[in-house]
Amino acid sequence: MNKVVRGADEAIADVRDGASIMMGGFGVCGIPEHLIAALVRRGTSGLTVMSNNAGVSDFGIGLLLQKRQVRKMVSTYVGENELFEKQFLSGELEVELVPQGTFAERIRAGGAGIPAFFTPTGFGTKVAEGKETRVFDGRNYVMERGLTADYAFVKAWKGDRFGNLVYRKTTRNFSPMMATAGRITIAEVEQLVEPGQIDPDHVHTPGIFVQRIFQGTHYEKRIEQRTTRDAGRR
Repeated sequence: MNKVVRGADEAIADVRDGASIMMGGFGVCGIPEHLIAALVRRGTSGLTVMSNNAGVSDFGIGLLLQKRQVRKMVSTYVGENELFEKQFLSGELEVELVPQGTFAERIRAGGAGIPAFFTPTGFGTKVAEGKETRVFDGRNYVMERGLTADYAFVKAWKGDRFGNLVYRKTTRNFSPMMATAGRITIAEVEQLVEPGQIDPDHVHTPGIFVQRIFQGTHYEKRIEQRTTRDAGRR
C-alpha cells in the first residue's frame, strides 16, 4: 500500500512519447510543477496535454511548449501564453478548445465511466461542429465525449503514503476529477504524512485513485497576474 516514490523523475520514468496527460491547476495555481519539470528533463515528446490553461511562457506547461514536447492541447483558457499563441497560429500545435464547464464535466464523466453526455453549452457555435445534437424538452443539446488520459498529474497540499489527498482552496479546482480519469495518477504534495494523520472527512481524493505520490520542495507558487491598487485610492 506504500505508494511513495523518491521524486518526480522516478514518478514519470514510464511516461512514453505520445502519452496523454491531464494536469491539474488553475492558471499557475496548484500546478504539478515538479512533474512538469521532470518531463522537461526527460525530453518526453508528442504529448497530448489536457489542462484548464497552458500556463505562461516561462513556467508550467509553457516549459514543455518551449521544448516543443506538446503535440496537442485540450484546454479552456489559453490567453496568458504568447508561446502557445505562436505555436497554435503557425499550425505547430494542435488545439482543442472546450468551454470550461464542459471541460470539467467531460473529465468527471470519463472518471465515472460515462462515455458521453448532452449539454446545451456550445450549441449553434463552432464547438458543436461535427457533433451529434438532440432536442430534449424543446431545448437543443450537444453530445460531448467523456475525457480520460494515460496519466493524471495533480498537486495537493497534503497526502499520506496510501495516496489520500487534501487540496487547499483554488488548488482543488480540476484535480479531484482528473485523479479519477487518469489510468495512472501521480500526486506531488507539499506535506507527506503517515496514514491516519488525515481526517477521513477531509480527504478530497481517496487513495484508491492514486498510484504514486511524493513530497515536493521549494514550490514557486507564482502569481499569474499581479494587480495592485493605487496607494492614493480607497
